Amino acid sequence: MVRVASVNVNGVRAAFRKGMQPWLEASGVDVLALQEVRAEREDLEALLGDDWVIAHDAASQKGRAGVAIATKVSHDDVRVDFGPKSVDTAGRWVEVDITTPSGNPFTVVSCYVHSGEAGTPKQDAKYEFLEIMTKRMAELGASDRPSVVVGDLNVGHRWLDIRNWKGNLKNSGFLPEERAYFDTWIGQEDTEDYNMGTGGRFVDVGRKVHGEVEGPYSWWSWRGKAFDNDTGWRIDYHLANAPLAATVTDYRIDRAPSYDTRWSDHAPVIADYDI
Repeated sequence: MVRVASVNVNGVRAAFRKGMQPWLEASGVDVLALQEVRAEREDLEALLGDDWVIAHDAASQKGRAGVAIATKVSHDDVRVDFGPKSVDTAGRWVEVDITTPSGNPFTVVSCYVHSGEAGTPKQDAKYEFLEIMTKRMAELGASDRPSVVVGDLNVGHRWLDIRNWKGNLKNSGFLPEERAYFDTWIGQEDTEDYNMGTGGRFVDVGRKVHGEVEGPYSWWSWRGKAFDNDTGWRIDYHLANAPLAATVTDYRIDRAPSYDTRWSDHAPVIADYDI
C-alpha cells in the first residue's frame, strides 16, 4: 500500500511553524505532494529531514507558487519541463517516477493551477497552463503505468464541489470554460463514462469514494466564518488513471478539528493505493 497526501501548504515554512510537522509524523504518508511551497529546496530539506527524497520545482519569482514531491524511496526520474518557458518557470508542475517497495512502477504529479481572475491576464495565464496540462494529462491517462495527478487545481468541477456555487458562476474557479477542461479529463456529468477512467480519462478519486454528495471541501477562506460554517470549495484533487484508480482502498480530507488548529487554508487530501 502507498499512501499519497497532497496539500497546498500556503508557504511551507509558515505551515511548519503552525503545526504541520506533528500532522506529518502521525499521517503515515509515503508520498507527500506540496503546492504553494514558496521556499527553496534547502528549506524543504531542513524542514522534512533526511528520511525524505525531495523533488522541487520552484517559481522563478521568489516567494510565489512552487511545487514539490517528497517520498520515502529514491526517484527513478523527475520531470518539470512540459511547456513553454512561461509555464516551466512558474513552479506549478513536477512529476516523479518511483518504484514502490513491492516493485511496482508509479508516477505522481504535484500540480498547482493558477487561481486566475476572470477577464484579466491572470485568467489568460490560467488557460494557457490548462491547455498544456491537458496534453500531458492525455498521455498519462492513456498510459498503462499507474499514475496520479494531485494538487490544488483551483477549479470546482461541479456544483457539488462549491458550497456557494450560484454566487460564483462568473468567478474564476467555477467558470464554464474552466470546468470544461475537467470534462475532458474525467468525463461529462450525466454521461455513461463520467468518472469511469475509460478512453484515457482519469478517475476523480474523491468523487468515486464519497459519491454524489456536497463536498467534502478542501479549502476554506481565512476570512469570516467560512471554516466554521463549512462554506468551502473542493479544489484539491487526486486524479488517478485507470490502472491506479482500480487500486484505491481509502480516501479522506484531513480537515482540522477547529479554526485555530489549521496550519493552512487547505486541508490535506489523502488516498491509499494498493500497489
